[in-house]
Amino acid sequence: MIAETTEQVKKIRDRIRTVQSRQKSYADQRQKPLEFEEGDHILERVGPVEYRMALPPHLSDLHDIFHVSQLRKYTPNASHVLEPESVQLKEDLMLLVTPVIIDDTSIKQLRGKEVSLVKVAWSRAGVEEHTWELESEMQTNYPHLFSGNRI
Repeated sequence: MIAETTEQVKKIRDRIRTVQSRQKSYADQRQKPLEFEEGDHILERVGPVEYRMALPPHLSDLHDIFHVSQLRKYTPNASHVLEPESVQLKEDLMLLVTPVIIDDTSIKQLRGKEVSLVKVAWSRAGVEEHTWELESEMQTNYPHLFSGNRI
């Protein structure tokens, strides 16, 4: 019985080796070793498969180190060149943000009193963001938003 079990274990191990070999050759045929040069958008090679990338300012919140599997070789193309949009700054070099419209209203209960809030769409350099603000402050600072029909 021990000899029979040993023979079965050998067969199973041989089958596992065969399947692993087949999977490895399949993966090896499709996997190309990627290596990138420092310069362009690659700042430096951090490890054997990690690269530090130069990211545009609007992606500055992202971690700047990427695994090689997340990167692709880039072929330069003249149609990919983007012209930067002009950004208006205030005198103190702060970015100009303007409210566009009031999208919604809400009443919050805070410690036994009601506070009126409005959801404001803000425009900043072509990007629209939404925040909840106090209705009283918005009416004081931006009365033109309340002159039309309210939601």
